[in-house]
Amino acid sequence: MLEENAGLVNKCLIATPAIKDPLFASSLVYMCEHNESGSMGLVVNHPTNQNLEEIFVQLNIECEDEGIRKQPVYLGGPVQLEQGFVLHTNTGDWQKSTEVSAGIYVTSSKDILEAIAEHKGPDEYMVILGFSGWESGQLESELQENSWLTSSAGVDLLFHDNADDKWQIAFDSLGFDINNLSPVSGNA
Repeated sequence: MLEENAGLVNKCLIATPAIKDPLFASSLVYMCEHNESGSMGLVVNHPTNQNLEEIFVQLNIECEDEGIRKQPVYLGGPVQLEQGFVLHTNTGDWQKSTEVSAGIYVTSSKDILEAIAEHKGPDEYMVILGFSGWESGQLESELQENSWLTSSAGVDLLFHDNADDKWQIAFDSLGFDINNLSPVSGNA
């Protein structure tokens, strides 16, 4: 995924108030892939009512640490909700791990969850179900319609303790007041 011309990779998409779809309203999407074939990202600020304990039970993973078991699981988007991802720092020897950018990885294999349960996982991580996907040209069209704003992404934002604050932090990094956004989109 480390491509020089990957445009939106390692950026965040900030949903504007123009997005009315409840799945994406107020979403902050971390972009993992963006190329001529399409785009893939993970919503990083929508915790579900599920916690890691439920995932561990489904996968027969033992975890003695209640703090780990009670961590929230996030909804990464509406595509393949049965597919799990771990967005994390620190590389490891996990089976299906991809470096998105320097120091940020996505892993989709059970072995990272086993490591997390045993306190041998990455320093910072989020467990996410499903992803957000766009066909070729679809995301570019949504960007032209001003449905999304883009911001930089970093460990401090992605793994911020309070998921409810992430959207506002990303928006504030742009340096203007949301009330100044025009409800009418256009292009010059």
